[in-house]
Amino acid sequence: STQSRSSAASDVYKRQVQSQKIVLVINSLQGGGAEKFVLTLGEAFYQMGFEVHIVRFEPIVEHTLSENLIYHLIPFRNYRRLPKGKIRHFFFARAVDGYINKHIGQPVAIFVNLYREHEVFYYSRQKKVAYVIHNQLSEKLKLATLPPNQLCHFQRIYTKYPAICVSGGVEQDFVRQFGEPTKTTTIYNPIDRDNIRVLAEAANPDLPAITRQGYLIHVGSFKAQKGHEILLQAYANSAQTLPLVLVGKGNLQAQIEQNIIALNLQDKVILTGFQKNPYPLLKHATGFVLSSHFEGFALVLAESLALGVPAISTDCPSGPSEILPPQNLVAVADIPALTEKINLLMSHPSQFNVPFNEAFLPQNVARQYLTFMGVGFE
Repeated sequence: STQSRSSAASDVYKRQVQSQKIVLVINSLQGGGAEKFVLTLGEAFYQMGFEVHIVRFEPIVEHTLSENLIYHLIPFRNYRRLPKGKIRHFFFARAVDGYINKHIGQPVAIFVNLYREHEVFYYSRQKKVAYVIHNQLSEKLKLATLPPNQLCHFQRIYTKYPAICVSGGVEQDFVRQFGEPTKTTTIYNPIDRDNIRVLAEAANPDLPAITRQGYLIHVGSFKAQKGHEILLQAYANSAQTLPLVLVGKGNLQAQIEQNIIALNLQDKVILTGFQKNPYPLLKHATGFVLSSHFEGFALVLAESLALGVPAISTDCPSGPSEILPPQNLVAVADIPALTEKINLLMSHPSQFNVPFNEAFLPQNVARQYLTFMGVGFE
């Protein structure tokens, strides 16, 4: 019958897809946005029937790992005795190639994340590779300050493979820096709304009693990009009717703690440290504030919307303006404007509610990745 033939064809297709392998390359699985991206996208590919391999170069794992994905560690530390730069990356790339050929086989696509991994794969002989560009490279790599020989080096790296940019602003920055000798596209980061909502039902970590009437929250690494100094100054200038919760860790933690003391905010600002599952804290917040100097996509903004949390942000050159409407944005480093928005967020949070964009759902994103790479799927 026609139905049985259709069912048989579907079974054949599924077996063909399951034999296809996808590789995602990341330095480590520490608690960052790019690392979360790799795991979310990998799970979406698995749900579509692909065999998914996560290749990393450092042993750090801070995220919860799905049993559906296959994990590999190729230790970069073994190559640190070699001179920095080309020699080290060349020989490590040969080791990575050998490992993939032996232990994984012939993937239909390899997605390489973050700068050091991009540099390694510049020397790789693998086919069907695409770079994933998670940030504005002009900012991240300080390209305007580099001598010509280093700029040429980056030009060579970023024109070898197609590039998938996580926002329109990131793609525009990429093309401005490197021209259009390689294929580029914008594909937004995947947000696993259903899983985030499940994780948000876990018990909320203990917070001081002052948070019972609500609180504002910022989730992000304690590094210069995130603009904590702007956030703290704007919050200090605000009515402070709700406390501010900072979730994260990083090399600027001591400086942030000193700023809190200098601004006399010890009784108003709460540091929770890194949270493997920040979603209960996010779900119960009155509002989310992002104060970054630059972003790629601003993953946590979209996650806030997945939980129905009102959000405001600095209007970075890329990311927030593609997630939030203009009324939710302020100019980067504009402390008075951010103070005004914080006051409104504390007093009238519903003004900043924004519906979640289903284009961010993981399988919608995964399909775009496969289409870009010319990989067939049902």
